[in-house]
Amino acid sequence: MNELIKLQLDDTQDLMDKAIVHCEGELTKIRAGKASVGMLDGIFVDYYGSSTPLAQVASVNTPDARTIIVQPWEKNMLTPIEKAIQEANIGINPQNDGVIIRLMVPPLTEERRRDLVKKVKEEAEQGKITIRNLRKEANEHIKKLKEDSVSDDEIKTGEAEVQKLTDAYILKVDKHSEAKEKDVMTV
Repeated sequence: MNELIKLQLDDTQDLMDKAIVHCEGELTKIRAGKASVGMLDGIFVDYYGSSTPLAQVASVNTPDARTIIVQPWEKNMLTPIEKAIQEANIGINPQNDGVIIRLMVPPLTEERRRDLVKKVKEEAEQGKITIRNLRKEANEHIKKLKEDSVSDDEIKTGEAEVQKLTDAYILKVDKHSEAKEKDVMTV
């Protein structure tokens, strides 16, 4: 196989790996009725005038399947952290006892589980769309290699390899999606 096509395939595979990692991250944010420190990812706290990730101003852990404990490094950060969690609208009310913030994760109703499964499917579809767009870009780059005197057979082989990559990565997205759906529907 032509060296330029191999480079394009490597680049495409790297980008598809990143798409899978992103999709996994988005799926992790969808809570399945179990407490997870990942539920607080993306929450930023006003730390002396600058917006700082929660994990950088407090210790976050899960002592059991229904509780998240947030313990600030500095006691005066309790109120800003509590406010940031409320504003993040994650569906959990923080309980501030003056030392730590406790988040009790309520069990999910059947209706809420179905909504979450829809969200899982939407995120999976976004992942697949990203991978298909990467396939399209890779094929366009490979077709342009004809100008660099790459044979038609090599271009066809390159496009077939891109399709194999695409199929493999879409299968990965499906597996992650199925696992998350099962997780969400498990009571």
